[in-house]
Amino acid sequence: MSPSALEQEDHARDAAFNKAMHGKSSQAQGGFRAMLGGKDKVSQKAAVDEYFKHWDNKGAAEETEETRKARRDEYATLTRHYYNLATDFYEYGWGQSFHFCRFAYGEPFRQAIARHEHYLAHMMGLKEGMRTLDVGCGVGGPAREIVKFTGANVVGLNNNDYQIERATRYAEKERLSHKLKFTKGDFMQMSFPDNSFDAVYAIEATVHAPSLEGIYSEIFRVLKPGGVFGVYEWLMTDKYDNDNPRHREIRLGIEIGDGISNMEKIDVALAAMKAAGFELEHNEDLASPEREAQDFSPWYWPLSGQFKYVTTLGDIPTIVRLTRLGRGLVHRFVGALETIGLAPGGSQKTADSLAIAADALVAGGQEHLFTPMYLMVGRKPASA
Repeated sequence: MSPSALEQEDHARDAAFNKAMHGKSSQAQGGFRAMLGGKDKVSQKAAVDEYFKHWDNKGAAEETEETRKARRDEYATLTRHYYNLATDFYEYGWGQSFHFCRFAYGEPFRQAIARHEHYLAHMMGLKEGMRTLDVGCGVGGPAREIVKFTGANVVGLNNNDYQIERATRYAEKERLSHKLKFTKGDFMQMSFPDNSFDAVYAIEATVHAPSLEGIYSEIFRVLKPGGVFGVYEWLMTDKYDNDNPRHREIRLGIEIGDGISNMEKIDVALAAMKAAGFELEHNEDLASPEREAQDFSPWYWPLSGQFKYVTTLGDIPTIVRLTRLGRGLVHRFVGALETIGLAPGGSQKTADSLAIAADALVAGGQEHLFTPMYLMVGRKPASA
């Protein structure tokens, strides 16, 4: 399927906005250097206004189905502007793989992140030369790791031009451009022909979709018969009760700070996989109490400030940045830079929303109301 005239127009508009907002900052080192690398104040304000209109004055008590529907209807714009605002913070605090992971004793943070990516590739059976789609690829950290681990040929799909530019630069730096490409697109209506890929994976990305059945069905379409789909999904667990005000507050805090239009429960995701046509080969909550008991530390501990779990000196700077104290210092620093005009307007508001999400993620994890790593591996029937 070739891009329609409307899609081409949308892509041109987004590219122009990206150029205006970010300038040449995509070529800067990630984090604060990119954040302070010449962002346009007018475009930044437009992104802040467009994103936060979905959340301002819409707390858990005021939330209605109409406000959630409005977010679902504008999922693409909401997600794009979220990452326009949050990407530099992510790279500063977390690195280039925007996802959580499990932790073993003595395992450095970066190694645990990579192992989580390797595990998904292993469960899917990714092999050398397989044409593989990364849905919602971020700045390409997982894609680069999976290319190196498996030898697969990966296409990264993203609807944010700034992240695509950063991902492309990182792939070139690591001499992986021959195995790794990035393309602009909406994962709910991909421009790839039917039966295009041997495998598709998504790591904490399809949660941004307005409908899990919709995104899984689109992934099913672009997979070849017999192809495999693996996903780490963000979901509310069976313990989540939407009639419980505290539960709703935790769910909404995660959504506000992570650009999510509509987070679902586990049973919805499982039903969506089956409705899309997949034969489910494996499904498991890797953040379940049973799994958590097997690990040295829980997935959320870097955000919780529990230094008892630090086992390598090299992790201390990363963990310090992620604790509530570390986040508070960064937010005040960003606020000061914004006041004197060195940081773009809305930076502190963005940082504050990320802090809300961090606290909600920890609460959701501690109470087992939320999982960022519900693993599902499905296969498209060979006869499809």
